Amino acid sequence: MTSEEKRAWVMAVVTPIAYSAYVFIILGRSENTPLTEVAYVSTLLWSIGSAIVASIVLHIAVTIVSPKEAGQKDQRDREINRFGEYVGQSFVIIGGVVALAMAMAELNHFWIANVIYLAFVLSALLGSATKIVAYRLGFHPW
Repeated sequence: MTSEEKRAWVMAVVTPIAYSAYVFIILGRSENTPLTEVAYVSTLLWSIGSAIVASIVLHIAVTIVSPKEAGQKDQRDREINRFGEYVGQSFVIIGGVVALAMAMAELNHFWIANVIYLAFVLSALLGSATKIVAYRLGFHPW
């Protein structure tokens, strides 16, 4: 398994854990409060920051465990990475368009922020899944 595939696996594991923790915390706070009035900003920022730190630490740990593979990228790795990023970015675009429509409809900031966060989460998951599938089943550029 290449270091780039391991990086995709790290993202595929860390992202849903961080997002799930965020959702459980926010839903837990909404027992006595309407969901749109829950203090979400600090939790959202901590969730994103924790996911970034966890990804960096896990990537360093993977690099330490298999130092031979670290930093070695060939043309196939670059193409798979680019393809995965292109596929994953589709959710960022979709989320941006949905958030823009929500802002024009003057919806609550809570919903707009959460749509954007969900779009980033789905982007990371789809991009990672695309890369893993390309590594496992083969990648044939068009």
